[in-house]
Amino acid sequence: MSQEYEFITVARANGRATLSLNRPPLNVLNIPMIEEINRALADLREDATIKVLLIRGEGKCFSAGMDVADHLPETFERMLAVFHRMLEHLAALPIPTVSAVHGAALGGGLELAVFADMTFAAAGAKLGQPEIKLAVFPPLAAAYFPGLIGWKRACDVILTGRTIGAEDAERMGLVTAVFPDDALVARVDEIVRTLAGYSRPVLVATKRAIREAAGRPLFEGLELAERIYRDEVMATEDAVEGLRAFLEKRAPQWKDR
Repeated sequence: MSQEYEFITVARANGRATLSLNRPPLNVLNIPMIEEINRALADLREDATIKVLLIRGEGKCFSAGMDVADHLPETFERMLAVFHRMLEHLAALPIPTVSAVHGAALGGGLELAVFADMTFAAAGAKLGQPEIKLAVFPPLAAAYFPGLIGWKRACDVILTGRTIGAEDAERMGLVTAVFPDDALVARVDEIVRTLAGYSRPVLVATKRAIREAAGRPLFEGLELAERIYRDEVMATEDAVEGLRAFLEKRAPQWKDR
């Protein structure tokens, strides 16, 4: 379904969806913009042709964060609700999600970028959670970062409010990989095209296995992953096609079912 948006753009082609933040000059997130993101993500959840979602920013940066005015007493409850809903939509997407950070990703912008399954950054990008400087804090970062990068590093990022470079963010585990500034678009596009070239049902099952096994005792998680492999992956035509194509030294032809 096609929709018109004021603060974002959504493009779909060849199994790929690209959601671009487009609120110049710094893609500052506000309530109406997040409501648009929520509508777009809800729409993408219903699109069985999409295999991967890329989230990026137009212009100078990925996003400089939430609009400070939305943190005020008269609006913060609504702000929390729409932001929370955005995270629920992202978490519910069965396909891989990728974010590409250039310029800066700060505050809610960093939370959005890091919540993707894979987060790639330009070498010159700056990242941080500066909310503490305004006497507030980032709820998602407080809940999510300790499990992602460890307690002490999460405290460092959130409690100091300092800005970190992309390479430091990669070492911490906030960022999957860092690419030269002039190579970010091409390298991320290569990754997204690779993902879009795989079988959709197998991508979906694999992502679910990773997510559901995470944090469990090893063999409990292994049994869960094996069950998904046996009952879901091996029940697809694509699994048999992929294996046979390899043995027959030819390119696979996915049926995506």
